[in-house]
Amino acid sequence: MSESYPEPVSPLMGASSEGALTVREAGPTGMIALRGDLSDPAFTGPVAALAGCPLPTVWQARGGDGRTLLWMAPDELLLLLPYAEARQAAPRLQAELDGRAVHALVQDVSDMRVRLLLTGPQMREALARLTPVDMSPAMLAPGSLRRTRIAQTAAAIRVISEEEAEVLCFRSVADYAFRLLGGAARNAPDFGYF
Repeated sequence: MSESYPEPVSPLMGASSEGALTVREAGPTGMIALRGDLSDPAFTGPVAALAGCPLPTVWQARGGDGRTLLWMAPDELLLLLPYAEARQAAPRLQAELDGRAVHALVQDVSDMRVRLLLTGPQMREALARLTPVDMSPAMLAPGSLRRTRIAQTAAAIRVISEEEAEVLCFRSVADYAFRLLGGAARNAPDFGYF
């Protein structure tokens, strides 16, 4: 007998804000938090197999085919994957690591965070108004990420391309973060500082 689960409810119901930039909620995304020894092949092998890509280096993201692996800390990764897959993938991976006697934590955190996408040529200027991170291309090239804050809330910023970035924050502050980003995007400066 298979379990049935209710459809996920997006915290912002697919909200979008148009201005000098577009800010939109990415919708339900599978997210698996992974804690372990990133130098141990017994841990990294199964993780890379599930992600379908090699592990990212420090402050980087790697991925493709609907899966992205983010370096979050010296012992932590975050795997983004289709929402429907996370619920089964997390316990399977934990069981595999337990079977190898690997000390690790694998947790489905899909309903804990929200992804907000910023698109437009002044994406860096808008984010620089809200975060202490150096948003210059030399410090935060495409494929890079930083754990930081936007205004008063914890966030991770990943630069996808020169005109696209994503902000990951806790679901409980999704509306606050969306309004901050929307305001910065609507009032983005008309100069190219970066």
